[in-house]
Amino acid sequence: MKGVLLINLGSPDSPSVKDVRKYLSQFLNDPYVIAINPVARFFLVNCIIVPFRAKKSAKLYEQIWTKEGSPLINHGMKVKELLQKELGSDYAVEFGMRYQSPGIETALQSLKKKNVSEIVAIPLYPQYATSSTKSSIEKVKRIIWKSNYPPVRFIEKFYDDENYIEALVDVAGKYDLGKYDHFIFSYHGLPERQITKESGFCKLSDECCSSINDKNKFCYRAGCFETTRQLAQRLNIPKEKYSLSFQSRLDDKWLKPYSDKVVVEKAKQGIKKILVFSPAFVADCLETIYEIGKEYHLLFQHHGGEEITLVESLNENPKWISALKNIVLK
Repeated sequence: MKGVLLINLGSPDSPSVKDVRKYLSQFLNDPYVIAINPVARFFLVNCIIVPFRAKKSAKLYEQIWTKEGSPLINHGMKVKELLQKELGSDYAVEFGMRYQSPGIETALQSLKKKNVSEIVAIPLYPQYATSSTKSSIEKVKRIIWKSNYPPVRFIEKFYDDENYIEALVDVAGKYDLGKYDHFIFSYHGLPERQITKESGFCKLSDECCSSINDKNKFCYRAGCFETTRQLAQRLNIPKEKYSLSFQSRLDDKWLKPYSDKVVVEKAKQGIKKILVFSPAFVADCLETIYEIGKEYHLLFQHHGGEEITLVESLNENPKWISALKNIVLK
């Protein structure tokens, strides 16, 4: 029997201020997330960011919380069950969060107890990034080094996987694209310094990310541009009718252009209806349901637009489950 470990970023255990504070503290104290001097990071996170953001973030999580709990966790558990059915009894599938529960270590221990011969670990972030993919991989490595685990093979990216792209196209198929004046492909933002430091060559320019090659295939920004090109091509969206942007920034030194600024700009240009894709997220969460679905919609209307429609994430789409199966079997 072989093992499969699905990993996503994380979610608080509840929308209470206490649990959100605990989640933010663990997340933001990760050196791969805020890559600065450890002492400076400790004071920045624990004395400034978390005390001021916990209460506000808790109110936002309340807006998206369901009877079943966190949408991100619910989608993850359902994907785990569906992938298990697809792969059959020759595989054991587990799901773990990088931060909070269900945790990666618990998932790995479960696979170990089932005596799997090897493990395929899939961080569910299509585009490789230090703060998500590498952090998750390093967490797995630290755990397996402590004990006698079977060999682990890591899937570091899958934005260039044909089946992943086709799953995104399938989700988009339920929307009448002719109804929309413009399309936005919104990706989670990252500090510019993280991109330039990790790649060692990135110029943060459209020319630099105009195509994928061996040099930039693990560059987050280049991966976002390639995902957008592939989607736009398959959906027959002309270049002049779409924008690529980055959301959820913490300061003005994050990847540009900013999604909220693009929304305002398009409203002022007379655009009335926008369809937003969020290809960096395989499951709906705070950033898609609330930030895009509610905040951007209100922002767009406030500046003269009429409607922003969010294309839901892959969630439990059958073609997404099939894509994951093929990634494992490769």
